[in-house]
Amino acid sequence: MAAAVGLASCPNDTNNENTVAGVTGPMASLHEEGKLEAEGVPGLNLRDLDLTSDEFILDEVDIHIQANLEDELVKEALKTGVDLRQYSKQVETELQHIEQASIKDYIKESQNIASLHNQITACDSILERMEQMLSSFQTDLSSISCEIQTLQEQSVAMNIKLKNRQSVRSELSQLVDELVVPSTMIGVIMDTPVVEQDFVEQLHELNNKINYVKEQSFRETLACQDVQDILDRLKIKAVSKIREFILQKIYSFRKPMTNYQIPQNALLKYRFFYQFLLANERHVAKEVRDEYVDSMSKIYFSYFKSYTGRLMKVQYEEVADKDDLMGVEDTAKKGFFSKPSLKNRNTIFTLGNRGAVIGSVELEAPILVPHAAQKSDARYPFETLFRSQHYALLDNSCREFLFLCDFFMVTGNSAQDLFNIIMGKTLTMFLKHISTYVSDCYDSIAVFLCIHIILRFKAITAKRNIPAIDKYWETVLEILWPRFELILELNIQSIQNTDPQRLGTLDTRPHYITRRYAEFSSAIVSINQTFPSEKTHTLLGQLQVEVENFVLRMAAEFPSRKEQLVFLINNYDMMLSVLMERAADGSKEVEGFQQLLLARTQEFIEEILSAPFGGMIGFVKESEALIEKGQLERLRNDEARVNQLVRGFAGSWKQSVENLSQDVMRSFTNFKNGTGIIQGALTQLIQYYHRFHKVLSQPAFKSLSVRSELINIHHLMVEVKKHKPNF
Repeated sequence: MAAAVGLASCPNDTNNENTVAGVTGPMASLHEEGKLEAEGVPGLNLRDLDLTSDEFILDEVDIHIQANLEDELVKEALKTGVDLRQYSKQVETELQHIEQASIKDYIKESQNIASLHNQITACDSILERMEQMLSSFQTDLSSISCEIQTLQEQSVAMNIKLKNRQSVRSELSQLVDELVVPSTMIGVIMDTPVVEQDFVEQLHELNNKINYVKEQSFRETLACQDVQDILDRLKIKAVSKIREFILQKIYSFRKPMTNYQIPQNALLKYRFFYQFLLANERHVAKEVRDEYVDSMSKIYFSYFKSYTGRLMKVQYEEVADKDDLMGVEDTAKKGFFSKPSLKNRNTIFTLGNRGAVIGSVELEAPILVPHAAQKSDARYPFETLFRSQHYALLDNSCREFLFLCDFFMVTGNSAQDLFNIIMGKTLTMFLKHISTYVSDCYDSIAVFLCIHIILRFKAITAKRNIPAIDKYWETVLEILWPRFELILELNIQSIQNTDPQRLGTLDTRPHYITRRYAEFSSAIVSINQTFPSEKTHTLLGQLQVEVENFVLRMAAEFPSRKEQLVFLINNYDMMLSVLMERAADGSKEVEGFQQLLLARTQEFIEEILSAPFGGMIGFVKESEALIEKGQLERLRNDEARVNQLVRGFAGSWKQSVENLSQDVMRSFTNFKNGTGIIQGALTQLIQYYHRFHKVLSQPAFKSLSVRSELINIHHLMVEVKKHKPNF
């Protein structure tokens, strides 16, 4: 519609009527557009086109005309052939009607528009007041933020001041508390006995104040000078009372029949006293310690010297001497001036109940009381006295070492040195006593038991973590081991030097020297099991070799081989039986004698079978040799011999077996061993007779009529079983 209006010409322009009628000239179009715009009707966009300008260019006008012709309304008007002037009037009329209608609507809604205007005005005033309020609030917030920041700065400053004042107050409070000497402390230190708990508590407090004043003095605190004098006086008074108390307790140790462990325990209760002396008066602490060391050294020396002397009075009167050796004959000590022989010299080589001294029950049992033993007339071997003596030493040494570490506050080498000063004389006396006794001792079992007592006591002190007497244990072992080895070597030498011809009447029963060896060896082996020693095993091996040689020398004195074998078997069996009671089955001694016994038993069986059945046994061995060589024809020459052997065996075998059994049982002292030999002999006899049957089954003897007289093997076995023992 705007395009149509733009193209319509003005009705008053008659001069240009022919020009613009039915055509769309550019000038008419522009003129009409200007008119419409003047009337308030939107027109075409003429942009910068100015017809009155001198710079107007027709080419640009053509471009604008062409652009307006592209308008859709212009295209539609031209297409329908509408008269543009008429169309322009129509449009103008319509616009007027619309304008009038719009004016009527405005008039009709004028009150509402006025009300809306009033409301908008009121809103503007409200918003203006709100803007003023918000501006005021923003201003207030700015001032509050500044005040908060100021308050925060003041708070930080006040907090720093508070912390500084608290720190100062804490330091000053501690300083005042530590420096002030209350009247209660003065009264307790001056008047209260040292055994009272109040005195101990105030002494701790006094010690803290003295240490604190020393510390503050280095910082040149002037207030320390105000309390130094009174603290020194209190310290002198406390030291004086503590010194008197401790020395009184130490002097009480010296009273006869006093159990010094009781005052020792009392001193431990007040161990802080010595700590106070050491910290404040070292010369007084040294005086107290020296007095204790001197007193306890004398007490221990006197006690153990007296106890050792009284213990030795309850020892067995009869002890082993240099003549009580394993290889010495019983008839050796018959001189006029010789002292009576031991009632039973075998006790020197027999362990018996003596081994109980290293058992768990007796090892840590209460010590012996000598006067009680004397009243009951009881006597003890040396190892029992040795155990009691050293258990007392162990118990007292452990207690004393712990007391020194606890009361005198020493550890390590310092504790060891202090202990050595106290116990040195006692330990030296012990070592001298042991060395003197052992130098003349020939009881090897006693010495060996003492060695193992020391080894067990050493383990006990290690378990208790008390190293005080470790060196003493080692020194005692250095005394005992060489003596034990010497005694063992003397016994070995005595067996080497034994002359069988000087041992009296020959007897096939076990010899007393081999019995001594068996008892002694089993004793040493059983003792040695807990703490094995290679030196001991080596010496026992040498002793065993010499005993075996001695048994062979003794056996050689018998005229017949049978008696020699009986003697060897009896001695080997006895030694093996004794060893197996105490030693382990797999020990070297047991294995060695088992092999010797087996070999000699087998030889003896052959020996006792050779007398009644030697002809048959010899024939069997010869025939088997010929059969093995394939010389069967030579067997035919023995037909007469076979007849004699078969009939002789059939007629005498029962009586021969009976005689053999009786002879064996008379020859051997060990019934079980004798029955075993009988069974072995009869089993061997059955095997020989079975082999005799096999030989006679050869072609050379099958035609012999005497074969029918052979005893049935099963019948022979039944008869042999009658001699089997019932156990």
